[in-house]
Amino acid sequence: MKVSSNADRLVTQVLSGEVWPATADRHAYRVDADGTPFVLPGMGAVTLGTHLGDPATGLRADHLEPGLSVRHRDPSANYALQYLTCVGNTVTIVSGESAGRTGTVIGQHAYVLVDAPDEVLEGTTVGDHVRVRARGQGLAFGDHPQVAVKNLSPEVLDRMPGGTRSDGRLEVHVAARVPAEAAGAGGGMFSEFANTDLMGAYAGLSDDLSLGLEGLRIGDLVVLEDQDHTWGRGYRPGWLTVGTISTGQCALFGHGPGPSTLFSGPAEAFVVVDDPSANLQSYVPEEA
Repeated sequence: MKVSSNADRLVTQVLSGEVWPATADRHAYRVDADGTPFVLPGMGAVTLGTHLGDPATGLRADHLEPGLSVRHRDPSANYALQYLTCVGNTVTIVSGESAGRTGTVIGQHAYVLVDAPDEVLEGTTVGDHVRVRARGQGLAFGDHPQVAVKNLSPEVLDRMPGGTRSDGRLEVHVAARVPAEAAGAGGGMFSEFANTDLMGAYAGLSDDLSLGLEGLRIGDLVVLEDQDHTWGRGYRPGWLTVGTISTGQCALFGHGPGPSTLFSGPAEAFVVVDDPSANLQSYVPEEA
């Protein structure tokens, strides 16, 4: 049975932001997990050729952000953009060659991340303004009070498989299971901000660093074992967090492809179904 929620009580706000430039520091080089220095593209700007369903690892990139990296130049407004924007929200480009075209929020990192077809991204550049139709924060389940919902639009929830089972538990489908030891950068932060970097997905580096996560795709739904993201992010035995992979390849040690939080609660509240097709690309509306 589809999960019941308070979606009819949610408020929609129109937020604004702009495509932010790629940034770097004056020292240029970082060092990967094997001690090799690198200079690679990653955060910020417009990133082409990587979309929902595409591999999250194996690319020559560091902190790869697919599509548009969006933020607001006013710090307070930027926090609102981060906290209130939810996975599945529609983003409309309002300036530049792609004005009037739309994309979809796929998660948060240092920026709000927006997927769109390459033809839309090709007509978008740094400084272009966007409008975000923000809806989803405050979403709650009537039949699952132990489960916290974060960063999820009700439109995506409606398209997701699973729901309330006859035994009262919440069924969720995931493409991968993530052990607790894979949780890297992001611990201790608010679960409405950025994401959790997953260690052990260093494709092409030392085999002893692998945790079996090299096959992750952008948009995959994953379950993080022994992680509680109800109030912040941290290790809690017997709890689960479900998220969607919103960022890609990282070369910096302790970082990796990362999920934005969607659900969190005690493990006994869930039934987790292994489903290789569980990817956000099946649950978001197509670009108009």
